[in-house]
Amino acid sequence: MSRRLWWWLVLFCALVVMVPQAMAQRPPETHPTDEHRDIVMSWDRSAMPGDIVLMPPRTLLAYDHVDLGKRYGELHLTCVSDSSAERGRCPVEGIEDGVVGLREIPLQFVEQRSGMRVELNVRGGLERALNNRACMGDFWQLGIMAPWSTHVTGCPGAIAAGVGAQLALEMPETGKLVAGIWSATLELRANTPDTRHLATYTYRFELTITDYDAVSIYLPEFQEAAPTVGLNLSYDPIARTVGGRAHLDMCLYDGLGSQSEYLGVTVRDSGTRPPGPTGYSVWHTDGAGGDSQRMDYTVTLDHNGARIPLRNGVEEQLRNIDTARLRLVMLPGMSQPVFCVPTPLTLDTPRVPIDEKRSGAYQGDLKVELRLPTSRP
Repeated sequence: MSRRLWWWLVLFCALVVMVPQAMAQRPPETHPTDEHRDIVMSWDRSAMPGDIVLMPPRTLLAYDHVDLGKRYGELHLTCVSDSSAERGRCPVEGIEDGVVGLREIPLQFVEQRSGMRVELNVRGGLERALNNRACMGDFWQLGIMAPWSTHVTGCPGAIAAGVGAQLALEMPETGKLVAGIWSATLELRANTPDTRHLATYTYRFELTITDYDAVSIYLPEFQEAAPTVGLNLSYDPIARTVGGRAHLDMCLYDGLGSQSEYLGVTVRDSGTRPPGPTGYSVWHTDGAGGDSQRMDYTVTLDHNGARIPLRNGVEEQLRNIDTARLRLVMLPGMSQPVFCVPTPLTLDTPRVPIDEKRSGAYQGDLKVELRLPTSRP
Protein backbone atom coordinates (compact mmCIF):
# COMPACT_ATOMS: atom_id res chain seq x y z
CA MET A 1 0.00 0.00 0.00
CA SER A 2 1.38 3.40 -0.96
CA ARG A 3 1.94 6.01 1.72
CA ARG A 4 -0.52 8.42 0.04
CA LEU A 5 -3.30 5.80 -0.03
CA TRP A 6 -2.64 4.99 3.62
CA TRP A 7 -3.13 8.64 4.61
CA TRP A 8 -6.40 8.83 2.65
CA LEU A 9 -7.71 5.78 4.53
CA VAL A 10 -6.78 7.33 7.87
CA LEU A 11 -8.54 10.60 6.96
CA PHE A 12 -11.65 8.76 5.75
CA CYS A 13 -11.90 6.73 8.95
CA ALA A 14 -11.54 9.88 11.03
CA LEU A 15 -14.37 11.54 9.15
CA VAL A 16 -16.61 8.50 9.61
CA VAL A 17 -16.07 8.70 13.37
CA MET A 18 -16.24 12.50 13.75
CA VAL A 19 -19.16 13.49 11.49
CA PRO A 20 -21.91 11.61 13.39
CA GLN A 21 -20.61 13.11 16.65
CA ALA A 22 -20.75 16.60 15.14
CA MET A 23 -24.28 15.99 13.91
CA ALA A 24 -25.39 14.77 17.31
CA GLN A 25 -23.99 17.40 19.62
CA ARG A 26 -25.90 17.92 22.84
CA PRO A 27 -27.91 21.18 22.86
CA PRO A 28 -26.58 23.71 25.39
CA GLU A 29 -28.44 24.38 28.61
CA THR A 30 -31.02 27.01 27.74
CA HIS A 31 -33.79 28.66 29.71
CA PRO A 32 -36.79 30.47 28.23
CA THR A 33 -36.25 34.22 27.81
CA ASP A 34 -38.40 36.95 26.29
CA GLU A 35 -37.68 38.06 22.73
CA HIS A 36 -38.92 41.31 21.19
CA ARG A 37 -37.94 41.98 17.61
CA ASP A 38 -38.89 44.59 15.02
CA ILE A 39 -39.02 43.38 11.42
CA VAL A 40 -38.70 46.51 9.25
CA MET A 41 -38.46 45.76 5.53
CA SER A 42 -39.09 47.43 2.18
CA TRP A 43 -39.49 45.96 -1.27
CA ASP A 44 -41.18 46.45 -4.63
CA ARG A 45 -43.60 43.81 -5.86
CA SER A 46 -41.44 43.37 -8.95
CA ALA A 47 -38.64 41.99 -6.72
CA MET A 48 -40.26 40.06 -3.90
CA PRO A 49 -38.10 38.94 -0.94
CA GLY A 50 -37.76 35.36 0.23
CA ASP A 51 -39.24 33.96 3.41
CA ILE A 52 -39.15 36.20 6.48
CA VAL A 53 -37.66 33.84 9.05
CA LEU A 54 -38.50 34.64 12.66
CA MET A 55 -37.03 31.45 14.13
CA PRO A 56 -34.76 29.23 12.03
CA PRO A 57 -35.39 25.46 12.36
CA ARG A 58 -34.44 24.10 15.78
CA THR A 59 -34.12 27.49 17.44
CA LEU A 60 -33.56 26.29 20.99
CA LEU A 61 -36.14 27.76 23.37
CA ALA A 62 -35.37 25.63 26.42
CA TYR A 63 -33.13 22.67 27.36
CA ASP A 64 -32.03 21.12 30.63
CA HIS A 65 -31.04 17.45 30.63
CA VAL A 66 -30.04 17.50 34.32
CA ASP A 67 -33.19 18.90 35.93
CA LEU A 68 -35.95 17.13 34.04
CA GLY A 69 -38.43 18.39 36.63
CA LYS A 70 -38.56 21.69 34.72
CA ARG A 71 -40.45 19.73 32.05
CA TYR A 72 -38.84 21.72 29.26
CA GLY A 73 -39.42 18.73 27.02
CA GLU A 74 -43.14 19.52 27.14
CA LEU A 75 -42.76 23.23 26.48
CA HIS A 76 -45.17 24.61 23.88
CA LEU A 77 -46.25 27.96 22.39
CA THR A 78 -49.71 29.48 22.60
CA CYS A 79 -51.40 32.62 21.27
CA VAL A 80 -53.08 35.52 23.05
CA SER A 81 -56.39 34.69 21.35
CA ASP A 82 -57.98 31.73 19.62
CA SER A 83 -60.58 33.92 17.88
CA SER A 84 -58.82 37.15 16.82
CA ALA A 85 -55.83 37.30 14.46
CA GLU A 86 -54.84 40.78 15.70
CA ARG A 87 -51.80 39.33 17.50
CA GLY A 88 -51.95 35.87 15.96
CA ARG A 89 -54.78 33.32 16.18
CA CYS A 90 -54.11 29.83 17.59
CA PRO A 91 -54.94 27.82 20.74
CA VAL A 92 -54.45 29.67 24.03
CA GLU A 93 -53.86 26.40 25.89
CA GLY A 94 -51.58 23.49 25.12
CA ILE A 95 -53.19 20.64 23.20
CA GLU A 96 -52.23 16.97 23.02
CA ASP A 97 -51.73 17.11 19.25
CA GLY A 98 -49.61 14.32 17.82
CA VAL A 99 -50.12 15.12 14.14
CA VAL A 100 -46.78 15.72 12.45
CA GLY A 101 -46.27 18.84 10.31
CA LEU A 102 -45.91 22.60 10.39
CA ARG A 103 -49.03 24.57 11.30
CA GLU A 104 -50.40 27.96 10.33
CA ILE A 105 -51.01 30.92 12.63
CA PRO A 106 -53.23 33.56 10.96
CA LEU A 107 -51.90 37.07 11.65
CA GLN A 108 -53.70 40.31 10.80
CA PHE A 109 -51.80 42.97 8.86
CA VAL A 110 -53.20 46.52 8.66
CA GLU A 111 -52.32 49.02 5.93
CA GLN A 112 -51.48 52.39 7.46
CA ARG A 113 -53.08 54.69 4.89
CA SER A 114 -56.28 52.87 3.95
CA GLY A 115 -56.95 50.75 7.03
CA MET A 116 -57.23 47.66 4.82
CA ARG A 117 -56.87 44.41 6.77
CA VAL A 118 -55.37 41.19 5.44
CA GLU A 119 -54.69 37.92 7.26
CA LEU A 120 -51.43 36.15 6.43
CA ASN A 121 -50.41 32.73 7.71
CA VAL A 122 -47.22 32.39 9.75
CA ARG A 123 -46.00 28.77 9.64
CA GLY A 124 -44.33 27.20 12.64
CA GLY A 125 -43.64 24.05 14.58
CA LEU A 126 -41.74 22.42 17.46
CA GLU A 127 -39.15 19.65 17.73
CA ARG A 128 -38.31 17.85 20.98
CA ALA A 129 -34.72 17.74 22.17
CA LEU A 130 -33.77 14.61 24.16
CA ASN A 131 -31.50 14.06 27.13
CA ASN A 132 -29.30 11.60 25.18
CA ARG A 133 -28.65 10.21 21.69
CA ALA A 134 -30.99 7.24 21.95
CA CYS A 135 -32.99 8.32 18.88
CA MET A 136 -30.88 7.04 15.97
CA GLY A 137 -27.78 8.60 17.49
CA ASP A 138 -29.28 12.09 17.61
CA PHE A 139 -30.44 14.33 20.44
CA TRP A 140 -33.51 15.34 18.44
CA GLN A 141 -36.72 13.37 18.26
CA LEU A 142 -37.93 12.88 14.70
CA GLY A 143 -41.03 14.81 13.66
CA ILE A 144 -42.22 18.42 13.81
CA MET A 145 -45.25 19.11 15.97
CA ALA A 146 -47.69 22.02 16.14
CA PRO A 147 -46.38 25.01 18.13
CA TRP A 148 -49.11 24.43 20.74
CA SER A 149 -48.62 20.66 20.97
CA THR A 150 -47.91 19.08 24.35
CA HIS A 151 -47.43 15.70 22.70
CA VAL A 152 -44.20 13.85 23.59
CA THR A 153 -43.32 10.38 22.36
CA GLY A 154 -39.60 10.17 23.15
CA CYS A 155 -37.47 7.17 22.28
CA PRO A 156 -36.64 4.03 24.29
CA GLY A 157 -34.04 5.09 26.84
CA ALA A 158 -34.44 8.81 26.14
CA ILE A 159 -36.55 11.57 27.69
CA ALA A 160 -37.50 14.91 26.17
CA ALA A 161 -35.45 17.58 27.92
CA GLY A 162 -36.06 20.63 25.76
CA VAL A 163 -37.63 22.03 22.65
CA GLY A 164 -36.60 23.80 19.45
CA ALA A 165 -38.95 25.90 17.32
CA GLN A 166 -39.19 27.29 13.81
CA LEU A 167 -41.32 30.16 12.61
CA ALA A 168 -41.52 31.97 9.27
CA LEU A 169 -43.71 34.22 7.14
CA GLU A 170 -43.24 32.59 3.77
CA MET A 171 -43.09 34.13 0.31
CA PRO A 172 -46.53 33.04 -0.98
CA GLU A 173 -48.13 34.87 1.94
CA THR A 174 -46.26 38.17 1.58
CA GLY A 175 -47.34 38.24 -2.06
CA LYS A 176 -50.89 38.88 -0.84
CA LEU A 177 -49.97 42.39 0.33
CA VAL A 178 -50.52 45.23 -2.13
CA ALA A 179 -48.60 48.51 -2.12
CA GLY A 180 -48.66 50.39 1.16
CA ILE A 181 -47.20 50.38 4.65
CA TRP A 182 -48.34 47.28 6.52
CA SER A 183 -47.99 46.61 10.23
CA ALA A 184 -48.70 43.62 12.44
CA THR A 185 -47.69 42.21 15.81
CA LEU A 186 -47.32 38.50 16.54
CA GLU A 187 -47.19 37.44 20.19
CA LEU A 188 -46.52 33.88 21.32
CA ARG A 189 -46.15 32.60 24.88
CA ALA A 190 -44.03 29.70 26.12
CA ASN A 191 -45.64 27.37 28.65
CA THR A 192 -45.00 24.03 30.34
CA PRO A 193 -47.64 21.88 32.03
CA ASP A 194 -46.50 23.36 35.37
CA THR A 195 -45.77 26.99 34.47
CA ARG A 196 -47.48 29.48 32.18
CA HIS A 197 -45.86 32.43 30.42
CA LEU A 198 -42.28 31.34 30.95
CA ALA A 199 -41.38 33.68 28.09
CA THR A 200 -43.06 35.90 25.50
CA TYR A 201 -41.94 36.15 21.88
CA THR A 202 -43.11 39.35 20.21
CA TYR A 203 -42.50 40.22 16.54
CA ARG A 204 -43.55 43.64 15.23
CA PHE A 205 -43.75 43.98 11.45
CA GLU A 206 -43.51 47.17 9.44
CA LEU A 207 -43.44 46.33 5.75
CA THR A 208 -43.26 49.11 3.16
CA ILE A 209 -44.33 47.71 -0.20
CA THR A 210 -44.28 49.54 -3.50
CA ASP A 211 -45.68 48.54 -6.88
CA TYR A 212 -44.27 51.04 -9.33
CA ASP A 213 -44.80 48.79 -12.33
CA ALA A 214 -48.54 49.12 -11.70
CA VAL A 215 -48.72 52.93 -11.51
CA SER A 216 -51.72 53.86 -13.63
CA ILE A 217 -54.50 56.26 -14.56
CA TYR A 218 -57.65 54.22 -14.06
CA LEU A 219 -60.83 55.04 -15.95
CA PRO A 220 -63.50 52.80 -14.36
CA GLU A 221 -65.95 53.20 -17.25
CA PHE A 222 -63.43 52.08 -19.86
CA GLN A 223 -61.15 49.07 -20.08
CA GLU A 224 -59.49 49.95 -23.38
CA ALA A 225 -56.32 52.07 -23.51
CA ALA A 226 -57.84 54.82 -25.69
CA PRO A 227 -61.47 55.33 -24.64
CA THR A 228 -63.93 57.43 -26.61
CA VAL A 229 -65.62 60.13 -24.55
CA GLY A 230 -68.51 62.26 -25.76
CA LEU A 231 -68.83 65.95 -24.85
CA ASN A 232 -72.56 65.45 -24.21
CA LEU A 233 -73.55 68.45 -26.34
CA SER A 234 -77.16 69.57 -26.39
CA TYR A 235 -79.10 72.11 -28.49
CA ASP A 236 -81.23 74.87 -26.92
CA PRO A 237 -83.93 75.65 -29.52
CA ILE A 238 -85.04 78.83 -27.75
CA ALA A 239 -81.62 80.45 -27.38
CA ARG A 240 -80.43 78.63 -30.51
CA THR A 241 -77.17 77.66 -28.80
CA VAL A 242 -75.20 74.45 -28.47
CA GLY A 243 -73.03 73.40 -25.51
CA GLY A 244 -72.80 70.83 -22.77
CA ARG A 245 -70.99 69.13 -19.92
CA ALA A 246 -69.45 65.67 -19.70
CA HIS A 247 -67.95 63.85 -16.74
CA LEU A 248 -65.07 61.38 -16.95
CA ASP A 249 -64.53 59.19 -13.90
CA MET A 250 -60.80 58.86 -13.16
CA CYS A 251 -58.73 57.42 -10.33
CA LEU A 252 -54.94 57.68 -9.84
CA TYR A 253 -52.88 54.76 -8.49
CA ASP A 254 -49.38 55.72 -7.36
CA GLY A 255 -48.03 52.24 -6.55
CA LEU A 256 -47.43 53.29 -2.94
CA GLY A 257 -50.82 52.90 -1.35
CA SER A 258 -51.74 56.53 -2.13
CA GLN A 259 -49.02 57.94 0.11
CA SER A 260 -47.01 60.00 -2.39
CA GLU A 261 -45.99 63.54 -1.48
CA TYR A 262 -47.96 64.71 -4.51
CA LEU A 263 -49.28 63.52 -7.86
CA GLY A 264 -48.44 65.54 -10.96
CA VAL A 265 -51.31 65.54 -13.47
CA THR A 266 -50.99 67.03 -16.95
CA VAL A 267 -53.85 67.18 -19.45
CA ARG A 268 -53.00 68.20 -22.98
CA ASP A 269 -54.81 68.64 -26.25
CA SER A 270 -52.86 66.25 -28.45
CA GLY A 271 -54.74 66.87 -31.68
CA THR A 272 -53.03 67.74 -34.95
CA ARG A 273 -54.38 71.32 -34.90
CA PRO A 274 -53.76 74.03 -32.31
CA PRO A 275 -56.67 74.38 -29.87
CA GLY A 276 -58.84 77.45 -29.42
CA PRO A 277 -58.67 80.04 -26.62
CA THR A 278 -60.02 77.68 -23.92
CA GLY A 279 -57.06 75.36 -24.43
CA TYR A 280 -58.96 72.31 -25.71
CA SER A 281 -60.88 71.79 -28.93
CA VAL A 282 -62.58 69.25 -31.17
CA TRP A 283 -62.72 69.74 -34.94
CA HIS A 284 -65.16 68.93 -37.70
CA THR A 285 -64.32 65.54 -39.12
CA ASP A 286 -64.20 66.65 -42.77
CA GLY A 287 -60.76 68.21 -42.17
CA ALA A 288 -61.70 71.82 -42.86
CA GLY A 289 -60.30 74.66 -40.72
CA GLY A 290 -61.66 77.89 -39.28
CA ASP A 291 -63.61 78.90 -36.19
CA SER A 292 -66.86 77.52 -37.55
CA GLN A 293 -65.29 74.07 -37.73
CA ARG A 294 -64.11 74.07 -34.09
CA MET A 295 -65.83 73.51 -30.72
CA ASP A 296 -63.87 74.66 -27.66
CA TYR A 297 -64.11 73.22 -24.16
CA THR A 298 -62.43 73.42 -20.74
CA VAL A 299 -61.18 70.69 -18.37
CA THR A 300 -61.62 70.76 -14.60
CA LEU A 301 -60.34 68.17 -12.12
CA ASP A 302 -61.99 67.40 -8.78
CA HIS A 303 -59.45 66.60 -6.04
CA ASN A 304 -60.74 65.93 -2.53
CA GLY A 305 -63.72 68.27 -3.05
CA ALA A 306 -61.77 71.09 -4.72
CA ARG A 307 -62.34 71.92 -8.39
CA ILE A 308 -59.07 72.64 -10.18
CA PRO A 309 -59.05 74.15 -13.71
CA LEU A 310 -56.44 72.43 -15.86
CA ARG A 311 -54.53 74.41 -18.46
CA ASN A 312 -53.46 72.65 -21.63
CA GLY A 313 -50.03 71.06 -21.17
CA VAL A 314 -49.45 72.56 -17.71
CA GLU A 315 -48.84 70.14 -14.82
CA GLU A 316 -51.01 70.50 -11.74
CA GLN A 317 -49.52 69.05 -8.57
CA LEU A 318 -52.17 67.42 -6.38
CA ARG A 319 -51.12 67.68 -2.72
CA ASN A 320 -52.35 66.08 0.50
CA ILE A 321 -52.53 62.67 -1.14
CA ASP A 322 -51.99 61.03 2.26
CA THR A 323 -55.28 62.50 3.55
CA ALA A 324 -57.39 62.43 0.38
CA ARG A 325 -60.42 60.18 0.18
CA LEU A 326 -59.72 56.83 -1.46
CA ARG A 327 -61.57 54.32 -3.62
CA LEU A 328 -61.09 50.57 -3.58
CA VAL A 329 -60.79 49.26 -7.14
CA MET A 330 -59.63 46.20 -9.03
CA LEU A 331 -57.12 47.43 -11.59
CA PRO A 332 -56.80 45.52 -14.88
CA GLY A 333 -54.23 42.75 -14.63
CA MET A 334 -54.18 42.71 -10.81
CA SER A 335 -55.44 39.90 -8.58
CA GLN A 336 -56.05 42.00 -5.46
CA PRO A 337 -57.98 45.25 -5.02
CA VAL A 338 -56.03 48.44 -4.31
CA PHE A 339 -56.87 51.96 -3.19
CA CYS A 340 -56.58 54.83 -5.66
CA VAL A 341 -57.24 58.58 -5.42
CA PRO A 342 -60.47 59.65 -7.18
CA THR A 343 -59.83 62.62 -9.51
CA PRO A 344 -62.84 62.87 -11.86
CA LEU A 345 -62.64 65.25 -14.83
CA THR A 346 -65.35 67.60 -16.05
CA LEU A 347 -65.36 68.69 -19.72
CA ASP A 348 -67.36 71.88 -20.17
CA THR A 349 -68.28 73.18 -23.62
CA PRO A 350 -69.44 76.84 -23.35
CA ARG A 351 -72.63 77.55 -25.23
CA VAL A 352 -72.22 79.21 -28.62
CA PRO A 353 -74.76 80.24 -31.28
CA ILE A 354 -75.65 77.27 -33.43
CA ASP A 355 -75.44 79.43 -36.53
CA GLU A 356 -71.72 79.98 -35.92
CA LYS A 357 -70.89 76.28 -36.09
CA ARG A 358 -71.04 73.83 -38.93
CA SER A 359 -73.31 70.88 -38.39
CA GLY A 360 -71.80 67.40 -38.31
CA ALA A 361 -69.43 65.29 -36.25
CA TYR A 362 -66.47 66.69 -34.35
CA GLN A 363 -63.53 64.90 -32.80
CA GLY A 364 -60.26 65.60 -31.01
CA ASP A 365 -57.60 64.01 -28.83
CA LEU A 366 -57.06 64.53 -25.13
CA LYS A 367 -54.10 63.02 -23.27
CA VAL A 368 -53.79 62.63 -19.49
CA GLU A 369 -50.33 62.12 -17.94
CA LEU A 370 -49.41 61.13 -14.37
CA ARG A 371 -46.04 61.95 -12.81
CA LEU A 372 -44.77 60.77 -9.41
CA PRO A 373 -42.18 62.55 -7.25
CA THR A 374 -38.60 61.52 -7.98
CA SER A 375 -38.03 60.95 -4.26
CA ARG A 376 -39.83 57.73 -3.39
CA PRO A 377 -39.36 54.90 -0.86
